[in-house]
Amino acid sequence: MDRAIIAILRGVTPEEVVPIAHEIIKAGITKIEVPLNSPDAVESIRRLAADNAGRALIGAGTVLTVGDVEAVHAAGGKLIVSPNYDPEVIARTADLGMESWPGVFTPTEAFAALKAGATGLKLFPGNMAGPGGMKAMRAVLPKGTQVYAVGGAGPENFDQWVDASADGFGIGSAIYKPGMSVSDVRAKADAIVAAYDKVLP
Repeated sequence: MDRAIIAILRGVTPEEVVPIAHEIIKAGITKIEVPLNSPDAVESIRRLAADNAGRALIGAGTVLTVGDVEAVHAAGGKLIVSPNYDPEVIARTADLGMESWPGVFTPTEAFAALKAGATGLKLFPGNMAGPGGMKAMRAVLPKGTQVYAVGGAGPENFDQWVDASADGFGIGSAIYKPGMSVSDVRAKADAIVAAYDKVLP
């Protein structure tokens, strides 16, 4: 089952990223981003991409520049997630055949991102927009637009977001925080998958 969840491993190190990712993938989450403000993030992405070819979609978060996109591509990443709308970042990501998920908060940003070639949209910060904000934006978006809620979305409120038309989620601190053990991450991932499967079977 390809669940519409992106695990966000902010702060992870190259030394720990592979065993942590293994447990996340075993739990049933097969999309993983390493934010570029993590320690030696490109090396973590390189290790993940080499270790999980064909098993998971690996890439980067907090991608702010075209140079970042190219570095992630060179490392084998295929997923680009940004906190913002930047047409040059989106266009380069699309040119390289990678998935582009820019952060948007308004209909203006959403339509501009789609026009630039975004794969889907990241409603961010989700806790500021709330499910009501997503529902209102959905009313004007083109049919079939994929929108993930990121920030403020978790197992405790997946149902509210799905009722508001969320297609998926980016999950950060609810699945991983620096210093967590591999077993702790697995327990968090299992709980997230169980909650997700209740609302998006």
